[in-house]
Amino acid sequence: MEAEFSRIEIMSSTGKVADFIHKLGKEETVKKLTGLGVTGVTIFNNVIGCGVQNGQAEYAYELLPNQLAMQLLPKSVVTIICETKMVDELIEFLKVELYTGHIGDGKIFVSDIRNIIRVRTGEEGVDALNISAND
Repeated sequence: MEAEFSRIEIMSSTGKVADFIHKLGKEETVKKLTGLGVTGVTIFNNVIGCGVQNGQAEYAYELLPNQLAMQLLPKSVVTIICETKMVDELIEFLKVELYTGHIGDGKIFVSDIRNIIRVRTGEEGVDALNISAND
């Protein structure tokens, strides 16, 4: 049985995530995300990390792969929880929004969520993701 909910985590450069955050302030982006079942987004800034290029510039990585010292760069992580049935469409949307074609565009990770519980009301599952009936 497929999980009912999924976690989508995007790890990308701080600049690319800042551009995405700017788009979250635009009505058309909010409408698209809402239509894809997104009811919230969490963003972690000021994290550091590197991908397969070891934090090197694109041109340096192409010249000396696997021979460069690891350099940790500023990154951001965006976490979105949504219904699993919406994951494929949401990922396609995110790929378009984050794409530049250069090293550092980021990675998207998808994992299963067993349950969601709203602590304040005790609501579970999809009820915990949406506006509470107790509000």
